[in-house]
Amino acid sequence: MAEYFPEVNKVKFEGRDSKNPLAFKFYDPDAVINGRKMKDHLRFAVAYWHTLKGTGGDMFGAGTWKRSWENAADPMQRAEDTLHAAFEFFTKLGVDYYCFHDRDIAPEGQKFSESCKNLDYIVKLAKKLQSDTGVKLLWGTANCFSNPRYAHGAGTNPDPKVFAYACAQIKHAMEATLELGGENYVFWGGREGYETLLNTNYALEQELFARFLQMAVDYKREIGFEGTLLIEPKPQEPTKHQYDFDSATVLGFLRQYGLLNEFKLNIEANHATLAGHTFQHELTVAAASGSLGSVDANTGDMLLGWDTDQFPTNIYDAVYAMMVIQQAGGFTTGGLNFDAKLRRGSVDDLDLFYGHIVAMDTFARGLIISEQIIKDGLLDEFVAKRYSGYNSGFGADIVAGKADFKAAEGFVLANEEPVPSSGRQEYLENLINSYI
Repeated sequence: MAEYFPEVNKVKFEGRDSKNPLAFKFYDPDAVINGRKMKDHLRFAVAYWHTLKGTGGDMFGAGTWKRSWENAADPMQRAEDTLHAAFEFFTKLGVDYYCFHDRDIAPEGQKFSESCKNLDYIVKLAKKLQSDTGVKLLWGTANCFSNPRYAHGAGTNPDPKVFAYACAQIKHAMEATLELGGENYVFWGGREGYETLLNTNYALEQELFARFLQMAVDYKREIGFEGTLLIEPKPQEPTKHQYDFDSATVLGFLRQYGLLNEFKLNIEANHATLAGHTFQHELTVAAASGSLGSVDANTGDMLLGWDTDQFPTNIYDAVYAMMVIQQAGGFTTGGLNFDAKLRRGSVDDLDLFYGHIVAMDTFARGLIISEQIIKDGLLDEFVAKRYSGYNSGFGADIVAGKADFKAAEGFVLANEEPVPSSGRQEYLENLINSYI
């Protein structure tokens, strides 16, 4: 069996003073934090598409990465070689999970039946490698956006033939996810949106997408898939108006069509900023509805207006994110999937390790710091005090739904003019700085 990363034995934790670029400085998988191992808090996963299938190409130029596992002329042999390279990478990096699209791990055939046959063959090999290594599938999904048939969408396509094709493809991808013990299945509406209302029946497309998702829920129950169904909010790219723009939009859609209890959200940091939000905001909106499922951990470049999918290195972002995740109860079936890719000029295979190591160390630090902030309770104490007026009297009546406009008027007449109290934003920012 070929070895694709001979320079690397196994990435290990060596502590913050280590000078070894192929060692973790903060991520100690077996370190216990608040009664749970660090690896179980973070549940790191590798994104198959960027890591194993990326080329380094962008809209202005061809790919710059030459991967040895992509050399075979036969597409199925390339798929096998890539799978072996993937599991070598997973085990040497020391992650417990990976994620894939159906067309990442197996090539699309000339006919749908051939595509299914290809996927079934690779799934069988992947299942053996999972058994051999202990690496598990965090989630699977279907690529219903790259093929030209999906130019006008998948679950919102104006042609029922395309709608049916997407359903059939997702059916098979869900079966593959079940076969591999996947803990979640993700819906990313890469083409679910529109470019112009001149040719769009907006109301019908909303109904179609709701029916599309309900069919997925029905099939999940039929095959006995016990994992979580996730929807990933995404603004802009590739369509001008994405139907799954942000967390609030997706949650509103799910409520409208009675699907809120069937799905949770997969939040991506770069998508959050493209929607004009912070990563922390999107996580908080999902968590407030009990709908925070999993995370695509990456970052965007604030000076570029597209999905750059960079490896996360910002400690503040990681701290704020882990505070939300931990206060929401931590991950159950979800995890931190590095939906991130190397920069075009990072052309060596070894750069894949460097990118993931810095990202894993960043979130490990975020976990350590956030746990200390939560444990000390100073931030929670301030917030609780700020809203303490809703614990009794008229404030408690508001929360309980017992107040009305007449009662509010009586309360105002019986009390003095309200005086603003300081939100102490600068004090709180300095408090966070003191931990970092």
